[in-house]
Amino acid sequence: MKVLNLQCSHQHAFEGWFASEDDFQSQLTRGLISCPLCADPAIQKMPSAPRLNFGASAQADAQTQPSREVSVPAPASSSPAQDVVAAANPAGQAAFLKALRHVMANTEDVGPRFADEARAMHYGDAEQRNIRGQASRSEAIELIEEGIDVMALPLPAAVKETLQ
Repeated sequence: MKVLNLQCSHQHAFEGWFASEDDFQSQLTRGLISCPLCADPAIQKMPSAPRLNFGASAQADAQTQPSREVSVPAPASSSPAQDVVAAANPAGQAAFLKALRHVMANTEDVGPRFADEARAMHYGDAEQRNIRGQASRSEAIELIEEGIDVMALPLPAAVKETLQ
């Protein structure tokens, strides 16, 4: 199993698990890999520092010494140099996804009926409840002008699915 640090063109960092380097390249070429935050298919592999297992004798030493991580430089190649950009804050990304999943779990999806449902609740024609759905920009502006609080919320595909 190969665990790779990946990043989309919007600099969202995430991990990908693949059977091999060929498996990663195959999935990337076929467009099967996308960012879990923004669904961007422009993915690049980022440098990573592997953790090396030094065997049973190292396990005995580990009780008296802190664990070691070793950085192995990538082999030189004839390809041109690539710009390396610092990855975004993974803890912040995880917190964002957790908050969005909470919203998904605690709201009713009313789909394109969002504006109508929000109005009905605001004017007392429907029971108050937490809802989410789709509204056009003009519908959202109209709701705000009527004194109905709404908030645009991006929902990446990763929030709608259970990640393994």
